[in-house]
Amino acid sequence: FSQTDLRDLDAVAELFDNDIDAVVNLGARAGVRQSVENPWIYAETNYTGTLNLLELCKEFGVKKFVLASTSSVYGDDTAPPFTEDAATSKPLSPYASSKKAAETLVYSYHYLHGIDATVFRFFTVYGPAGRPDMSIFKFTKAIVEGQPLTLFGGGGSRDFTHVDDVARGVVAGLRPVGYEIINLGSDHPVRTTHVISLIEKRLGKSAEVVVAERPPVDVESTWADISKAESLLDWKPQVSLEEGIASAVDWYLANRELAMNLAE
Repeated sequence: FSQTDLRDLDAVAELFDNDIDAVVNLGARAGVRQSVENPWIYAETNYTGTLNLLELCKEFGVKKFVLASTSSVYGDDTAPPFTEDAATSKPLSPYASSKKAAETLVYSYHYLHGIDATVFRFFTVYGPAGRPDMSIFKFTKAIVEGQPLTLFGGGGSRDFTHVDDVARGVVAGLRPVGYEIINLGSDHPVRTTHVISLIEKRLGKSAEVVVAERPPVDVESTWADISKAESLLDWKPQVSLEEGIASAVDWYLANRELAMNLAE
């Protein structure tokens, strides 16, 4: 294991001294709202970091590259369910823009240098040890601590995808595909208010909900068309929302001190 800054080309190059068959780029700055506050670090990490990895793949002859991208590239005017060939020219945040730029860069290296590339667009990944800025973690924390939780714009809906299913998809994406963009989602958008009710049920506690205006970088809803993942990778989500919420909430309760530190 090595902890390395993707923006540092020389440091990342040292990792390529090992015998590498494929590169899976899961390293990124994530979060649409935070990207408005510091767009530079999103561009540096998500675009330049990807560029560094691709250059090293070219230099060291690594022929397989997998990029974790995001459903945020679809913006807020894509007809549901979102298909991979839908227009993605109107991202709403610097985060989404940086990921869209990384996608196009991956294609350039596929075209110019023959790198086999799978680009995954993840849809609202959740589960144990989830990101502290994501809704399920924040809602769980608020209910456990007896604090009000904020529901933006009345909640909207999201296509929640459990981390175990995403991991299976990423592994499947290591097979040769040429160049493909593939959605990984559940194909079942769920109202955020329903997610809150599932967390309440698991905890046996009620939430105090405060409704706030939806930020302009937030989309109203997401919905993945996953037919491409099914046909190319033989992939389907296996973890139900109820099972996934239970795993996320139970992890929080079992690791409460760590979770509190992560949230700070």
